[in-house]
Amino acid sequence: MTDTAAVEILADVHRGVGRILLNRPKALNALTTGMVAAIDRVLAAWEDTPLSAVLIASTSPKAFCAGGDIRTIREYSLAGDAEASERFFASEYRLNARIAEYPVPVVSLIDGLCMGGGLGLSVHGSFRVVSERAVLAMPETGIGFFPDIGASYFLPRLPGAIGMYLGLTGHRLDAADALYTGLATHFVPADGLDAVGEALADSPGDPVDVVLNRLAGRSPVAGSALAKVRGDVDWAFGAPTLGEIEKRLRHFDTPWAAAALAVMESASPQSLEITHALLARGRQHTLQECLDAELALTRTAIRTPDFLEGVRAALVDKDRAPTWRSAALGGRTQLS
Repeated sequence: MTDTAAVEILADVHRGVGRILLNRPKALNALTTGMVAAIDRVLAAWEDTPLSAVLIASTSPKAFCAGGDIRTIREYSLAGDAEASERFFASEYRLNARIAEYPVPVVSLIDGLCMGGGLGLSVHGSFRVVSERAVLAMPETGIGFFPDIGASYFLPRLPGAIGMYLGLTGHRLDAADALYTGLATHFVPADGLDAVGEALADSPGDPVDVVLNRLAGRSPVAGSALAKVRGDVDWAFGAPTLGEIEKRLRHFDTPWAAAALAVMESASPQSLEITHALLARGRQHTLQECLDAELALTRTAIRTPDFLEGVRAALVDKDRAPTWRSAALGGRTQLS
């Protein structure tokens, strides 16, 4: 395989299938600007190559991609180099758009953690295959940020109020929940993932969906815990304001509602406000419009005390409990 970005990305073409492997296992494949640029260069170079599909996977069973490398972003902030952080996000969002518009099917094999930027690499592609070890989430409100990488486009398009719930709480989805929501398209057991690339190469004339269905194990979707509380999710998180969401959660006397409320109360109030506003209007905009809006917000968000404190706490504090400076839940804090 040809290696780029200090072997953090491995890429080749095998029998008509482009293969990109994330190869930074010690950091759970957390994305750096170099990794993002390398993936973008590879995909751009392959646009004129006759491929039947592009496969994105990981060399580690622990993580597909844990998101953007917040440690590096914090270093940029401490050095007073906010422009370096902006370059990372701008590059990442351009890559998200490229994947969404790619001329051949992009298939992601999600085995282990897939959070934030990991969803940006996968959800915009045609097919998202999960194993029994998959864990998906958008946990940005817990670090003083907001769901980005086009989340303001795809979360509002999930069924009911699921997208608002996931965006505000950062709730972790297992394989069953990911399939139930539509964030995942297929289930293949972890021990069968290595066969996906060969199967696609063996059947270049068959629809990718058909090939993946041949490899699929018994879907776990019937065991989705999220499906069991779907009615409560839709009622509570379909409320028009954060204050009303909080009120409706308090109305329930259930472990699910108590957990959701506790997470929101521990999240950045500023991030909750921004996230709610973004997701409430996201369905009205195209992916590119959502990415443009997210980039504009990012330029301000990475300079706010809540973001700096959230990243610091995530990396330094044992309890990962930030001390937020913005207003209480249901307030009117804004980024601008």
